[in-house]
Amino acid sequence: MSYLKNTNVFLVGLLLMLSTQIFSQNEENTGARIIYFYYHKFEESNFGIQGDVQYQDWEIFGDFNLFLVRSGLTYTPKSKNIRFILGYAFAVIQPVWLDTENFNENRIYQEILFPHRLGKIFHIVHRFRYEQRFIQNQNFRTRFGYNLFIHVPLNKVKLETNALYLSIFNELFINGETDIGNGRTVKQFDRNRTFLGFGYVLNDNIKFQFGLVKEKTSRIKNDYLQLVMQHSF
Repeated sequence: MSYLKNTNVFLVGLLLMLSTQIFSQNEENTGARIIYFYYHKFEESNFGIQGDVQYQDWEIFGDFNLFLVRSGLTYTPKSKNIRFILGYAFAVIQPVWLDTENFNENRIYQEILFPHRLGKIFHIVHRFRYEQRFIQNQNFRTRFGYNLFIHVPLNKVKLETNALYLSIFNELFINGETDIGNGRTVKQFDRNRTFLGFGYVLNDNIKFQFGLVKEKTSRIKNDYLQLVMQHSF
């Protein structure tokens, strides 16, 4: 497949440019993030469940940052390549910029996932998310998020068994409110995450991804090595 060979040459060049840009901007310590995603569609139904569990350290090991559990009910219309999610998330957070104990956050969220193909090998997913956030010792507030995922197989055309692929995403969050109570405020911009890494399709139900996330918030910049397992059953 000559087009795959030509595409791989282009992607290697793109990867080198992106990795040079990402690694040259390391301004903070490198942390670690481990994520397990799951999805299950009920038999003979448009409904299913979807969620994830995340653990995050400020350093590679031993400097706790975040633990999050999220789960929701999904609805996929017949003959439509789109998924709607309504769910709940609970998080325990330790912000590095505050000399305080961990605090909790409860979230209700609504999400839309829209996957599609661009050409023969570019697998694109758009994720739109709206969150209602109940944060300990803060006013109620909301947040809007958009994530663009791009997956490009390197040895196959489809994301099928034994496919190795390049994985890139960029995620932006915007706060709906800036007043969080007791005279405290946050910026409208919440954070932006950029990921560059590789993925491997083990089989129809399991995928792995590993790479580097560069995160910029309204207060700090930090890098994370990220390991992800995606599981459908």
